[in-house]
Amino acid sequence: MRWERLFDDVEGQLEAAARAELAGEVADRTRREVARLRLVDRLRASLGAQLTVTVAGAGALTGRLERVGPDWLLLLPPSGPPALVVREAVQAVAGLPRATTEPGSDGPVLSRLDLGHALRAIARDRSPVSVLLRDGSQLDGTVDRVGADFIDVALHPAGEPRRDAAVRAVSCVAMTGLSMVRPS
Repeated sequence: MRWERLFDDVEGQLEAAARAELAGEVADRTRREVARLRLVDRLRASLGAQLTVTVAGAGALTGRLERVGPDWLLLLPPSGPPALVVREAVQAVAGLPRATTEPGSDGPVLSRLDLGHALRAIARDRSPVSVLLRDGSQLDGTVDRVGADFIDVALHPAGEPRRDAAVRAVSCVAMTGLSMVRPS
């Protein structure tokens, strides 16, 4: 009788140790999986969601997440123009669900639609824009050229089309200084 209890106790201890080891392994694997995730993976899983994005130089912007590139996102506020936000200027995002997409699952085409591609599309459109810099300053004009790490913005009155007579100057802006671009 005493031996039976002794063996039951030893068996219980071994089962508890095995459960603890399994729990530790699961926790470790979970931490490793989460460590692989990037903000863009969380954002891609949140397309269509209402988010509040805190952007350097702009503060909090609330809107529906419309598109996500590898280094940019397009936010559509309930009122006002859409905002092409540079991911590196994102300081915080509220409203993200816990869901995520698998890292690298964006595919070969979407993974190449980087900030340069998005800005070149804006430059081709020739629409007047407001370019917000990370320090909070704003440039109004038209994106003339997009280089590897800069954009040239022809400065002219906000909301007006680009006309040579209206251009006051051209400002070369490092992409590292950009926070967001909006139609003006």
